[in-house]
Amino acid sequence: MEKSDLSHHILSRYNDDLERVRTNVLQMGGLVEEQLKLAVEALVEGDSRLGEQVARGDVKVNAMEVAIDDDCSRILATRSPAASDLRLIVAVIKTITDLERIGDEAEKIGYIGSRLAAVERPADRYRELKHLGRIVGDMVHEALDAFARLDAEGAVAIAKKDRLVDEEYEAIQRQCITFMMEDPRTIRRALDVLWVARALERIGDHAKNVCEYVVYMVYGKDIRHLSLEDVEKHVQSKSQKAAPEGH
Repeated sequence: MEKSDLSHHILSRYNDDLERVRTNVLQMGGLVEEQLKLAVEALVEGDSRLGEQVARGDVKVNAMEVAIDDDCSRILATRSPAASDLRLIVAVIKTITDLERIGDEAEKIGYIGSRLAAVERPADRYRELKHLGRIVGDMVHEALDAFARLDAEGAVAIAKKDRLVDEEYEAIQRQCITFMMEDPRTIRRALDVLWVARALERIGDHAKNVCEYVVYMVYGKDIRHLSLEDVEKHVQSKSQKAAPEGH
């Protein structure tokens, strides 16, 4: 094999490695999305078996995190990636940590859902939690979509939804405190509802983190400690500068 052919072969394998890592992250994200959806369904429908199934499924999420992390370590050790490739690997390592934590929160919701199935459900069938679960589920899905398409502008727009999640969480918190004050018999269930709402709020935070990693991948800028307004201006400025080059 000539030197040029060997170089091409090595480069091709390297690109395949990077693409496999990206694909595996999205597969892990899909699994976490499904876990979250089923966890909320178990709670709303009072399905204890489904809640337990979700809780047990966290093992698979953890295994995927370990496998992807190993792949990233091997690429760092053998390929010495630079520039955008290095940013991709760093972002992947951070993203799978947040996805694993989303899986942990879904597991928690599954456990609580299986326990609440044994008590009488409220007339509204946990409508507020179902609504918050839908918002958060959409955030996770859209964050992964932005990751797949390297869409920094879309990622910033999704991250802004975290404020809505915080508002919904605070509303549920106030409602639960009111219930507990009015009727002490509701304290146990209200506390469980609060734990679920808190888990969903944290999932929103993790989805926002994934969006921040997308911006880092695309522009190489760490935006974790910047306001979303400043980030939006930065991304729009970068996007406008890049636009003429694409024509």
